[in-house]
Amino acid sequence: MAFDNESFEEEENFAEMFAASEKKQETNRIVEGEIVEIQADENRALVGVGDKLEGIISLDEISEDGELKFNVGDKIKVMVTGYYNERPKISYKKVLEQQKTIEFIDAHKEDFEDTIIEGVITKKNRGGYVIEANAVSFFMPRSLAAFKDSDEVIGRKVKAQVVKIDAEQNSIVVSRRKLFNEERKRKKEIIDKLMEDDTIVEGTIKKITSYGMFVDVGGVDGLVHYNEISYKGPVNPSKLYNEGDIVTVKAISYDKDKRHLSLSIKAVQPDPWAEVESELDEGDTITITVSNIEAYGVFVDLGNDIEGFLHISEISWDKNVKNPNDYLSVGEELDVEVIEINSKTHKLRVSLKRLLPKPFDEFIKNYNEGDIVTGTITSLTDFGAFVRIAGVEGLLHNQDISWEKNDKCKDILKSGEEIEVKIAKINSEDQKISLNRKTLLESPIDKFSKTHKVNTAITGTIRDIKDFGVFISLEGGVDALIRDEDLSPLEKDDLETGQEIEAAIAVIDTRRDRIRLSVKKLDYIKNQAVLKEINDDESHSLGDLIKDKFK
Repeated sequence: MAFDNESFEEEENFAEMFAASEKKQETNRIVEGEIVEIQADENRALVGVGDKLEGIISLDEISEDGELKFNVGDKIKVMVTGYYNERPKISYKKVLEQQKTIEFIDAHKEDFEDTIIEGVITKKNRGGYVIEANAVSFFMPRSLAAFKDSDEVIGRKVKAQVVKIDAEQNSIVVSRRKLFNEERKRKKEIIDKLMEDDTIVEGTIKKITSYGMFVDVGGVDGLVHYNEISYKGPVNPSKLYNEGDIVTVKAISYDKDKRHLSLSIKAVQPDPWAEVESELDEGDTITITVSNIEAYGVFVDLGNDIEGFLHISEISWDKNVKNPNDYLSVGEELDVEVIEINSKTHKLRVSLKRLLPKPFDEFIKNYNEGDIVTGTITSLTDFGAFVRIAGVEGLLHNQDISWEKNDKCKDILKSGEEIEVKIAKINSEDQKISLNRKTLLESPIDKFSKTHKVNTAITGTIRDIKDFGVFISLEGGVDALIRDEDLSPLEKDDLETGQEIEAAIAVIDTRRDRIRLSVKKLDYIKNQAVLKEINDDESHSLGDLIKDKFK
């Protein structure tokens, strides 16, 4: 019988197709196998699955915390997932997944449309994506994914809603798009209800930031801005709340474009400012508690979520308060006076110093003009120095620091230095005090008066010529004045600065610090001396004549 090569080839091709069909039908079937060998070096095990066939399984699938769950000879259920070079490809993990899938389907087949899963995308194909959650595989078609396809989706965490369960095929279909639509619809219903007048709900704080808190109200997140926490004004939410705390809130606005829901805690509470406006007036004295101290002032708590402000300038009558911490401490209770209530801005200002005795009033009770006192220099200026005496400040002008005309306080004194001064003037109306130091020092005229007498001659240099007279510089840095009427017999027009001039001392006034000279008086004194001399000579001659006559 002749051998037909063509018939043989057709029969061989058919056999291959039949075998391939048989293998395809066997794919994804579960069989009970036996572990025949563990090849640790290659991280695999050989499992007999019948028909003298051995499949390969990774040791990672049958290990837990680094320990093998099965050994050689143990029976194990595996799923045949395909073939490679006639050797079946098997998986223990797929068996567990299928069991989990069956359990999931049995548990949710009646109400699966309300089921939401959260898992990780592990695979993608032309039709969509495979999501694994709690060892269960779900399929999400591309049309229901609601995101742009890319290789980066593998490993991405997603939430989706179950839309179909096929118990015969052990398949579960999920949709992100439907979940979003359902959530959007649900959130709209929640927000619409929240925005109804006087709707008050409880929410859970999910996150606290520097500018406020995000609160979950029935599945919708809203922001409680730090201005909406308390009637005190902006507060630090982390000092009052913790994440997970339950708070009562009220919706105050919703931005549809940005989908931002704004909530308020203080809107739920009665407005304490209504009580303030009805019961408090400016000028009232109230008891407060220091709640916070800043460099510029102190925040005080009136109770009932009302906060007031005590500016640094209202702490003490002392104008040199540098730090409120030097005067007050957090938690301290004290009485203050209400000095401003602003109903529009909900601002309340108080004063401590207005309840304290005024240092100036105490000063004028204990001191008088002319008193010599010791004070401390607080500051130096171009025009003088401020000196603190018994809690008040007086001004020592440059002209009153020394008898030297060019001396200035800032060149002689230092801040913080103690100095003895005389109270020159107290101005009660303007609450100002003038001080003098040079009057406590010996003046040049005092020294001059000890060595010079009135009606004696003295020589000086013309320093300045004025309409009313001529100023003369004398020894010891002393100035004197010759009035026009005392210049005779000199002619004023003949005089010039720097010229020496002799005159008689007419007046030495140490109290008013003045010296007056007179050329006219010197001329008179000289004439009188000449006449006296002449008279003395004449008297001597007449006496001699008389004596001679009686001899």
